Order: sequence, then C-alpha cells, then structure tokens
Amino acid sequence: MATGRTADSLPAIDAALARRLVDTQFPQWAELPLRLLDPAGSDHVIHRLGEDLSIRLPRHAGAIGQAMKESEWLPRLAPHLPLAIPVPVGVGEPDFGYPWPWAVSRWLDGEVATAESLADSSRAAVRLAEFLTALQAFVPGDFLVEDAHEDLTGRPLADRDRATRAAIAEVDGTFDAAAMTELWDAALSAPEWDHPPVWFHGDFHTGNLLTVAGRLSAVIDFGGLGIGDPACDLTIAFTLMSAGSRAAFRATLGVDDATWTRGRGWALTTGLNAYTSYAADNPRVAAQTTRQITEALIG
Repeated sequence: MATGRTADSLPAIDAALARRLVDTQFPQWAELPLRLLDPAGSDHVIHRLGEDLSIRLPRHAGAIGQAMKESEWLPRLAPHLPLAIPVPVGVGEPDFGYPWPWAVSRWLDGEVATAESLADSSRAAVRLAEFLTALQAFVPGDFLVEDAHEDLTGRPLADRDRATRAAIAEVDGTFDAAAMTELWDAALSAPEWDHPPVWFHGDFHTGNLLTVAGRLSAVIDFGGLGIGDPACDLTIAFTLMSAGSRAAFRATLGVDDATWTRGRGWALTTGLNAYTSYAADNPRVAAQTTRQITEALIG
C-alpha cells in the first residue's frame, strides 16, 4: 500500500472519487446520495452518505491510520463512555489512484460545540471530565499496554520543544512571548506522569465535540487515540471553558498540579501550531487559537 504520497500527487478527493469508491466497494449504498461536508477539518475530506452514514478520506499520510484504529477500538470503547462516539461500519481500500484506507461510519447528528455557548457551563465541564474519567478507566481484558502498537503511543511534550519555541518567537508582539516561554519551560520541567498509562483521546478540543439542543452529545475524531500520559486531553479546558467551568472540570477529573501544568503546555503548543499554520488565512481558526493560547496563559 502506498503511504508516501503527497497532497500534490493525490487525485482530487472530490465527490466523483468518493462516488466511485463507495459504488465499487460498498454497492449496497450505491443509491445513497453524497454531500460534501464543509468545512471538514484539516485531516479528512468528509461526505455525508445518505442520512445515516458518512465517509472520510484522509487528505495526507499523517491521517492514514485512523480508519483502522477507529474500526478496532471504537466499538470496544463505546459501551463504556457517557457520550456517543462514532460507530465504524466499514473500512474502504485504496483504488482509482487514491492510495489510503478510508472510513465509513454512522452519521452523528449535532452542531460543533462552541465556547460562545458552553464556556460558562459547569454542567458541560463536568460532563467532559466524566467522559475522560471513563476513557482513562477503560481496560480491555485481552490487551496489555506493553503490546500497544506504535500508533497508540503518544509523543512526549518535549518532542515539540523546538517547534514551540520557534512559534513563540514568530508570534512575539501578538502574544506575550515572555509569558509563553515561562509556561512552556514550566510544562517541560513538570514531573512526568508516574501512574500506570491510561487511554487518552489525543485531540480533545472544541471542534471534536458535538451538541444537540445546546447540550454535549458526542465526541468525534479519535485519530489521536492512545495510551500514556492523559495531559494532552486537558487542552479542552482551554479551548472551551472559562475560569469557573475549568475549575469544575479540574475538580471532577482530580487533576494534580504537575499534570495540569503539562496540560497547559499541550494547550499552548497545539494552539501555537494551529495559529501559525492557519490563522492568517482563516479568521475562525485565528479566533479559536487566540482564545486557546490566552486561556492557557491564564491557567
């Protein structure tokens, strides 16, 4: 299977390609209409298939393992979690010049969560803490952590040091470079996770939460799912919450000072990465990441 393809060498990931892939590999759904979901995120092109399904085709090689990972783990996780998560129903194969596996999942209704609607909601914050508590407690009976595949092993925060310091220098003047450097140094020097490794979502931010009637309903996009230090999932406290709801979240989850500091570091580094990559061309990303960086500095 080809995995080294660049975006420039891919065929157009458009409705015509999606239609051909579905019709040839899943002929039982050949009559269902396809509708592009836009915006769909930076990792996948997403089409709704009929009323009950969606298909996701990776845009780049960094996302190619998600279809298989979600197919293996999400059905096992779902019964243990207090919010809905995607239900995989098929994994498509490369074809028609498209080089990577792709996913078919049940469609989850809902609107993307926003800080404007939920920032001050302690109920939502507690609900998210309960979700992470349940995720961290998941223990598959036939699985040993030491046998985890590489795609379940999270990267340490220190791996992002050079890129984060470069980003801090790049945005100096827009944000407080001294304060960001102080936070980043504190996050890197905080004691490491010294408990047994636990499951984490890996990309736990506002864009991966759905709401129905203003209440949290689902968590999506488990491409970063892994086992290890759960501090990365604390990013949600700074993308979605205000100081009051953040305190309720932390108390419910029972986060110690070292883990909280590492979580602030994760919020800072991921916010800076998105800001420097997309903010100049995307006002929505600019606003979201500005909030994330600012809230991480507040703590």
